[in-house]
Amino acid sequence: MAKVLADIISLVFQIFSLLLLARILISWVQLDPYNPIVQFLHSATEPVLAPIRRRLPPTGMFDLSPLVAIIGAMILQQILIQLVYSLF
Repeated sequence: MAKVLADIISLVFQIFSLLLLARILISWVQLDPYNPIVQFLHSATEPVLAPIRRRLPPTGMFDLSPLVAIIGAMILQQILIQLVYSLF
């Protein structure tokens, strides 16, 4: 049971990391903001990125919030997996 739950947790965090990566790539090529895929990526990642962005110091034209979010997600993933294994 613990293995299945740990695999689900890993999958969720991998999908979220891929969404963040896609958002980063889209920001580099400046796609149409009214494109449904761009809107989906924005709505799926902005609730996590906005609070991080507010707490980070200004870095000019570079947005480091996706990097912080990916690192934070990796740490949270490991904590949750360890918690699952310790509970079961």
